[in-house]
Amino acid sequence: MNSIIGPLMGNIDPEIIASAMPFLWDGLWTSFCLLLLAMTGGIALGATLAVMRIAGSRPVAAFATAYVNGLRSVPLIMVIFWFYLLIPLATGRPIGAFTSALVAFTIFEAAYYSEIIRAGIQSVSRQQLAAAAASGLRPLQAYRFVILPQAFRKMTPILLSQSIALFQDTSLVYVVGLHDFMTAVSVTANREGHLVAFYLFATAVYFALCFTASQSVQLLKRTMVSR
Repeated sequence: MNSIIGPLMGNIDPEIIASAMPFLWDGLWTSFCLLLLAMTGGIALGATLAVMRIAGSRPVAAFATAYVNGLRSVPLIMVIFWFYLLIPLATGRPIGAFTSALVAFTIFEAAYYSEIIRAGIQSVSRQQLAAAAASGLRPLQAYRFVILPQAFRKMTPILLSQSIALFQDTSLVYVVGLHDFMTAVSVTANREGHLVAFYLFATAVYFALCFTASQSVQLLKRTMVSR
């Protein structure tokens, strides 16, 4: 074991990593921007799909179901390639790696957010809807003031957990050349010739961020259950 750890630790030079931090930080900031925008768009589109499946007519529900099942049946990396190659082909102009990645992540993640939101709404007892109607609330008012607040409380930890997975998946955008955190690490590691040091550093950053977020979600879940 020492024969492995010794050379491994000797390869790590904190000064080289520190000198590359501005470039790495730019990549990490791009990853965060992609996460926040794709999460916001994905939840909005996912909520629309969930309502279409629950309250829409049969053709509308069938369309939403086909969308969700279709996107959940293909690898994310293929969806990234589709939009990176097909959007410029359809529009006649390149739209850039960030825009194509954002569209791909939003559309792909919406399928997963939709299932979470649909399950959250359906977990609320239908008697709550009947009670709201008996109180004089119209269906939209019943969903707004009675159903959705309860459903949102139940689905929030799961939505956040899915968003943590989304952050990890943003590392896939290296395939279209976007300057995200993983691409910045890869470029710097090859330039400096310290592959082990930079990939260990990237692993530590991803672990620290995702583990902290995961523990926060668990704490939020326990807090909600105890109320």
